[in-house]
Amino acid sequence: MEVARRVPRSAVDGALAALAFVAMAVAGAHDARALGLSALIAGGLALRRRFPLAAYLVGTAALEVEGLWGPDNPASPYVNLLALYSLGEYGTPRRALVGPVVVLPGVLAYVSAQDASAVTAAGTVFVWLLVWALGYAGARRRDRQEAERVLLRRAVAADERARMARELHDLVGHTVNVMLVQAGASRLVLDSDPDQARELLSSVERTGREALDELDRVLATLRPDGPRPGLDRLVRRMAEVGMDVALRVDAELPSAVELVVYRIVQEALTNALTHGRADSASVTVLTEEGEAVLEVRDDGCGPPIGYRPGRGLAGIAERAAALGGTAEHGGGDGGGFRLRVLLPLP
Repeated sequence: MEVARRVPRSAVDGALAALAFVAMAVAGAHDARALGLSALIAGGLALRRRFPLAAYLVGTAALEVEGLWGPDNPASPYVNLLALYSLGEYGTPRRALVGPVVVLPGVLAYVSAQDASAVTAAGTVFVWLLVWALGYAGARRRDRQEAERVLLRRAVAADERARMARELHDLVGHTVNVMLVQAGASRLVLDSDPDQARELLSSVERTGREALDELDRVLATLRPDGPRPGLDRLVRRMAEVGMDVALRVDAELPSAVELVVYRIVQEALTNALTHGRADSASVTVLTEEGEAVLEVRDDGCGPPIGYRPGRGLAGIAERAAALGGTAEHGGGDGGGFRLRVLLPLP
């Protein structure tokens, strides 16, 4: 099969035309005129993909001449029938429609010379139109499939761009917010406690280096088999900016789900730090009835009345929906903010 795919289509069509000519020569083309007409009818098959309409018209004209002035060749109609099928399959939609228009006079001219009955003529026309319709229907089905593949490729590309945008938003947004908090704290204690200020600036440097490392890996982490960042490291980073995060993970997650959980937790903790002014938070990851259940709670100021989700929460919802899951968020029972995400497990 692989060798067959490598053979040029022009070579296949040329071989088909040669076989058709040999068959016509054996079937009845013995003199120069008959061989010339057979060459015209069979030769059209060599061009049936590049110039399907011209190939069919030339073959039909030669077939009519053969039928009117002889000698008749029993193989000629079948060869020209293949050219008609090729016109329906390889011709453009507009040019392919010429086929049925030419079939009627062509068949009538050929069978009239044979003194065929009206029933025979009608049956011949029906068979020829059916063969053309098969080729035409196959071509239109192929066109629809190609259009669907193009739309699918565009949709996949758009999804991938949106996915990469979410990855970069979560990574950069989280890291910059953490570094801003660390830098602000160091500025406040720079005069009163230089040692603590130096420690905070070292944390800023460390966070920046970690961000660069993670940025280098972000394209790899977009793949399910890429390296996976850990929640423990995220918790330690939040502790460096003064947020105490209690982490509980009671689930073994597939790599794709684990990466989504990490990004959601990253965004949720960043929101809790920057918008909720939270001092502590809890992160719970477990499995229930074939689903990964993620819950993030904080002790911040909570959402205002009538709040509307921003870009971060919208990104969380998109990540969950991409895996067929759902995300719910709002005020916690004891204050603060609560996020609950359900992700189906494969």
